[in-house]
Amino acid sequence: MVKRLLSWAKQALLLLVVAIVLSGAIDWWRSKDIDRTNLPPLVGTSLKKVPIDLASLSQDQAVLVYFWGTWCHVCNYVSPAVNSMATHYPTVTVALGSGDDNRMNQYLYHHQYDFTVLNDPNNSLVQSWNISVTPTILVVKNNQVVYYTTGFTSLPGLWWRMLTA
Repeated sequence: MVKRLLSWAKQALLLLVVAIVLSGAIDWWRSKDIDRTNLPPLVGTSLKKVPIDLASLSQDQAVLVYFWGTWCHVCNYVSPAVNSMATHYPTVTVALGSGDDNRMNQYLYHHQYDFTVLNDPNNSLVQSWNISVTPTILVVKNNQVVYYTTGFTSLPGLWWRMLTA
């Protein structure tokens, strides 16, 4: 019985290592076209009428940047984690092609999300940032990308990225 449990534990550990390496390789491939130091401006007014300027916000602190959409199925699983992170860390989210401000406010209210949202109904920000996958999550510090990931990301994964930035 103990040998069987050890065998399963080794297999689970090997699977975890393979998943981490594969995930890292995919993130590297998807981020190869992003200039990590010469970021396009991420400036605007949030849905709560708060001015946002990522360059100044990220000076001397890490900022979680989340590109997402109301239509994105994976975002339905990631957004609650981002909402939790937003209570502890500076967070800017960009809602892509998700409708007008009124519709976005209704969506946020319905899901009880309190994170800062820049609405991008025409996808102009996503184009300037060369984002091709949702969700895309970046950690930006001193206006430079420290971490980049796409697809599903867990709350522990977000915490780890922010703590090590």
